[in-house]
Amino acid sequence: MDNVNHSGGAEPEHVLELIHTVMHQVRSQQYQVLRDGPHTITHMETKVLGFFGRHPGATQTDLAQHSGRDKAQLARLIKGLREQGLLDAQADTVDRRSVRLALTAQGRAVLDALEQASAHLAVQAVAGLSAEEQGQLLALLQRVRQNLAAPKG
Repeated sequence: MDNVNHSGGAEPEHVLELIHTVMHQVRSQQYQVLRDGPHTITHMETKVLGFFGRHPGATQTDLAQHSGRDKAQLARLIKGLREQGLLDAQADTVDRRSVRLALTAQGRAVLDALEQASAHLAVQAVAGLSAEEQGQLLALLQRVRQNLAAPKG
């Protein structure tokens, strides 16, 4: 099967297929880091740690609004991270019903290790591309994202 159309460009469906394949490879390598680490945390738990790492003192409601995820699912994730000693919860000083969440020192260490592994993976992904080529790739992918975000019609 030919991935190039007769006018010299790639078939649009092959572009999306390749983007999907690349993201699958990235996720697979990220999951390997998660599986090999001292904590058995999932991809979603990593996202939760990242959120509270960037927004210490935020609430579960803040996370739900940011992620668009179901509050019950997030409650289970947060409970598991607290049980593993990765998240700490403190009652809000103004509204005692509200709980403020932040990374523990252990949670920060896990997140730092994951971010370091992701940075290494990013360098590996663009190895051999010049700075100009990396800029072109980024600009093209941003255009693809904008096209997909544009109103249909």
